[in-house]
Amino acid sequence: MNKRVLALAAATGASAIYGINHTIAKGLMPDIIGPFGFILLRVGGAAVLFWLISFFYRSEKIDKKDWLRIIGCAFFGMVLNMNMFFKGLELSTPINSSVVITLSPVLLLVLSAFFLKERITWLKSVGIGIGLAGALLLILFGLKSQPNAPNIPLGNILFIVNAASYSFYLIFVKPLVSKYSSITLMKIFFLFALVMNLPIGFGEFSQVSWFNLDMDTIWKLVFVVVGTTVMTYLLNIYALKQLSPSTIGAFIYLQPVIAATFAILAGADTLTPLRVLAAILIFTGVFLSTRKPKAKTEGS
Repeated sequence: MNKRVLALAAATGASAIYGINHTIAKGLMPDIIGPFGFILLRVGGAAVLFWLISFFYRSEKIDKKDWLRIIGCAFFGMVLNMNMFFKGLELSTPINSSVVITLSPVLLLVLSAFFLKERITWLKSVGIGIGLAGALLLILFGLKSQPNAPNIPLGNILFIVNAASYSFYLIFVKPLVSKYSSITLMKIFFLFALVMNLPIGFGEFSQVSWFNLDMDTIWKLVFVVVGTTVMTYLLNIYALKQLSPSTIGAFIYLQPVIAATFAILAGADTLTPLRVLAAILIFTGVFLSTRKPKAKTEGS
């Protein structure tokens, strides 16, 4: 089969896993496990798996000057980012989470302009404004609560913090990805993340009756640890071998579609006119803010 087709299938698979995760993870919190305990399980499981995988790769030495950046990557990419997302998911809804996280490219653009001095055009500025307006629409005028979502506005705000944190991670990790292998980075990131998450999530983690869990709960926990954390990473790495980062980034638009469809079919969430309007504004904002200018032809 064509390698590009396989790469597109891998990127689609990763987005599908992420989309389904919004509902599956939501269904486990807080009755089975609290959000912070869930993240401890997630990073702990991922750390073990990435270290096992690393035994099949050549060991690399880390330069002393890179350790502070590595710690920053672990904090923004696997601690603040993940905890805010799962706590937000406990308070809000699967559809809201999948819509708001598509703001990531917009927030990355803003942070890149601030930290990397990248230029923002007027069109991108308009896109940023429209995207943020969609997010504010959900926060200010959406439902305040529903049976499975006790504080939707706060949850939506945490999703924005999650997206901003992940954008910081992408900026911090950029100089490292060309210097070290992906497996080396992931095993170190998740090891540091495990240490950082221990005091945050141990209380909720220890409250779980691990030996009394049924098989339905166990497979959902395994899905989040192995599927959402490890498999998505490996699928995206494979896809990046054939596709450009911008092409991979475009697959984020699949998440709300898959998440909304799965959530509605599972009876975990509903689609409202306000959510549709907010999604349209956010998608439009992301499209305008990430649109590349047309190259000028000779003589123009």
